[in-house]
Amino acid sequence: AKPVLLEPIMKVEVVTPEEYSGDVIGDLNRRRGQIMGMDESPAGKVITAEVPLSEMFGYATNVRSMSQGRATFTMEFAKYLEVPPNIADGIIKK
Repeated sequence: AKPVLLEPIMKVEVVTPEEYSGDVIGDLNRRRGQIMGMDESPAGKVITAEVPLSEMFGYATNVRSMSQGRATFTMEFAKYLEVPPNIADGIIKK
């Protein structure tokens, strides 16, 4: 058997005014997020992504700061995925 390390992946939905959507998408990408879609809403852009839970710590403060307090987000468990080898190596060494 070949054991693997799994990490929880969260479905994240961010509602932000359009002028901050580029910053929000860039930040989610930096957090190893995968953008699943982008829709319009009366409140602005709705960005849906899947992001590892370990990368979401501190996100609430960050997204508020990025959007001058105008963006909101929700997060719920989506699935487990294998941790990328470079990150798994660091975890195993701890």
